[in-house]
Parts: sequence; structure tokens; C-alpha cells
Amino acid sequence: MRRRAKNFFKTPKGLLTIILVLLAAIAAPGQGLRDVMPGLASAVAIAGVVDLVILRFRKRVWEFPSGAVLTAMIVAMVLRAQEPWYVVTITSVAAVLSKYILRSRHANVFNPAALAIIISFYVFHTGQSWWGALTEVPLALQSVLLLAGLFITDRVNKLPLVLTFLGAYFLLFTVTSFVGDPRWVSEIYRSPDVEAALYFAFIILTDPPTSPAKYPDQIVFGVIVAVVSFSFFEWAGVVYYLLAGVLVGNVWEAWRRVHRRSVRRFPNGLGAFLREISPWKEPLHGRHRHEVAG
Repeated sequence: MRRRAKNFFKTPKGLLTIILVLLAAIAAPGQGLRDVMPGLASAVAIAGVVDLVILRFRKRVWEFPSGAVLTAMIVAMVLRAQEPWYVVTITSVAAVLSKYILRSRHANVFNPAALAIIISFYVFHTGQSWWGALTEVPLALQSVLLLAGLFITDRVNKLPLVLTFLGAYFLLFTVTSFVGDPRWVSEIYRSPDVEAALYFAFIILTDPPTSPAKYPDQIVFGVIVAVVSFSFFEWAGVVYYLLAGVLVGNVWEAWRRVHRRSVRRFPNGLGAFLREISPWKEPLHGRHRHEVAG
């Protein structure tokens, strides 16, 4: 058991768990432990149990619900610390369930935490403070987010994605500040928006099941998320502009994976694919049989 736990904490999921616990431990006192702990603890526990049961049913073995624990922690650390504990918990459970409902053959389509937080905005009118991004701690402690984020990004091999997103994201807002009213976008460069962008890029954007692995695809993905996030901020003005960006990027990535597999399976194009799945596919007989034989 000890060996399995030791091996787990060497994996990207295990390392991310350590990082999120560290960030929560630094940020929670400033938010008030009475506000933070009920939602965080109940979300992790209940979402973990839900995922534990689902994994047992699907795989016929007991497996630690590491994905649910991470998802619940992210949900709790993005939502306002003052949200009722049951809201944080329901949002986290919804995030876990979305992984099994909205999925392709090999992986879930949407980042579960991002999707559930946006849904909770409309269902519960939740707010987002991104307190887990160390928004209200001394500057020296904020370096922990940067260092830990770069470390986990390197471990999951998503550095091009993060750099592309952050570069495109801040470039778009910088250009806007010169051609328009700089006061409208000035908050992007202040706390908590700066810390939120970093936390988003390091923790949410790099989610392996919903983001590309190859560098060229990471660059495209990063640009898409940056442009969509910028657009939602500029023209919709919604608080979840970053999360909306990653969901659109998730749709693109899911389409790219399906398209890549279809091209590999049906290299002759759409016509070959339609002929393959057609229920009226005729057997070879008569003249066609002789032509094949000849």
C-alpha cells in the first residue's frame, strides 16, 4: 500500500495533487478557514466517493478516484470561498459525472471543472474569486504558483501550450489597450485576474485528457483558447471568460482527434467512410464480381 502511494505521488496526477494541496494551504487562511474548509472538504469527499463507485462499476476493481479529487479541488479553488458548501459539492459532483456523460471513445470531451463551474453560474449564480491562485497572499508567496505551475507544466509536456496561450492572451489585451479605452482592459493586468490567468494556464488548460499532446497542436489550441477568452471578455463581459475559452478549445481538440482517426481508418476520404458504414452496402456479384476477379 505504501509503495503504491509512493508511486502515485510520482505521477503527474500525484504531483498535481501535492501542488493543489500546497496552494490551498497557503491561500485558505487568508480567505478564512471557516469559509473554505466545509466546501473544499465535502466536495473532495463526496465527489471522490461518487467517482469511486463509478470506477468500481466500470473496471470491476477498487481504484483511488484521483481525477475526482483533483477536479473537486479545482472547482473549490476557483469558486468564491464564501459559496455554500453544498453548492461547491454539487458543482464538483456534476463535474465528475460530466466525464462519463460527455465523452468520445477514448476520453472526456470537456474539462470537467470548467464545464461544471459555468453551469453552476447559471444554476446557483455562483461567483469566482480564484482564491486558490494565491490572489490575496504576499508577493513572495505568489511565486509558489509560478514555480509549481512551471514544474507541473513541464512534467505533462505542455510548455508550448502554456506559453502560446499566455503570449496570445496578453498580446490581444495589450493591443486593445492601445486602440481602445485602456481602462476597460486594465483589470487583466491586476490581481486577481493575473493570478487567475496563470492558475488557469498551468492547472486547467494543461489537462491531459482534453488538451493536445503534439507541439503544433498545442500551439493552435493555445491560440484558440486565448482568442475565445479575449472575445468573451470583450463582447460578452462574462466572469467565466477563461473557462469559456477552454471549452471551445476542448471542442476543437475533440474534433481534431476524431478527424485524425477517421483519416487513418479511411484514407480515401469521406466517400470510403460512407460506403463502409452504409447499411445498403451491396455484395459483389454479377459484372462487378468479374471485374474484381479480372
